Amino acid sequence: MPPTTAAVASSPRLLDRVRWHLRVKHYSIRTEQAYIDWIRRFILFHRKRHPNEMGEGEITQFLTYLAVQKHVSASTQNQAFAALLFLYQQVLEKKLGFIDNVQRVSRPAKLPVVFTPTEAGAVLAHLKGDYHLMAELLYGSGLRLMECVRLRVKDIDFGYNRITVRDGKGLRERVALLPRQIQRPLRVHLERIKELHQRDLGIGGGKVYLPFALKRKYPNAERDWIWQYVFPAVKPSLDPLSGEMRRHHISEKNLQNAVKLAIRASGIKKAASCHTFRHSFATHLLEDGYDIRTVQELLGHKHVATTMLYTHVLNRPGLHIRSPLDRTPPSRNLGPE
Repeated sequence: MPPTTAAVASSPRLLDRVRWHLRVKHYSIRTEQAYIDWIRRFILFHRKRHPNEMGEGEITQFLTYLAVQKHVSASTQNQAFAALLFLYQQVLEKKLGFIDNVQRVSRPAKLPVVFTPTEAGAVLAHLKGDYHLMAELLYGSGLRLMECVRLRVKDIDFGYNRITVRDGKGLRERVALLPRQIQRPLRVHLERIKELHQRDLGIGGGKVYLPFALKRKYPNAERDWIWQYVFPAVKPSLDPLSGEMRRHHISEKNLQNAVKLAIRASGIKKAASCHTFRHSFATHLLEDGYDIRTVQELLGHKHVATTMLYTHVLNRPGLHIRSPLDRTPPSRNLGPE
């Protein structure tokens, strides 16, 4: 008896094909997890109908449901749309027509939250150990959170005072600043991490994840010192893809929690996070008069329009502007009534 439509839709074979295509195209593990989740939700929303039996109309219904019923953000709806486009175009090889009549979520214009230099210093002062060093890289180099935790030893160039970001957004490589102020503590940190790696090698471990097909090309590289993470996890763990024991990088959630506590301890009343350090890096460079194209390259923005957002945060966007109120004598009676 042939399987029913519901049985086919619930079969893991379709999702396995999606995973295979995502890994062939070198999508990150987080993108893979998100896309699989959206495809599964899309199938369940349409009562386990197979995607081969659906098309533009069903995609429109699902995206509109997310906007109207679930009140998702614009970025969340866009991610769901990207997952379904990948499913149909890359996996099922079905050409979709124009998808219209979707209730799209409007993306309100928001200015980034930025620390003043004093506030950035106050937050850093409440961080200790590796978290202090990582936060200094976020602020001093303008790194994204995951770019920081994924740094490898070979990416640090003390001679040229730079960091090569290889796992950036969209897999675009770029060169970032290596602040001179943290070079000495970073060298001390790497010496300590190298001792940890030597101990791992001594007990038959020392493996690290290698991107793409490098493991086949360089079989011994996974134990090489230069490929180790700058900020490794406390303990080795089981790699979910290969099933091997490896020492992964530190969890980004640990740094997020440490920064959140430091912001609270410093008494700063802003909705800040790890990413605020990156916003502050860009804003403070522009305040110091650096060219916006230079800042764009350091941040790894694809379009300069993205970097232009930081000019709206400045007190002096191109000109020295003073409020009219600041040019008039005080009108308040500050004495006792």
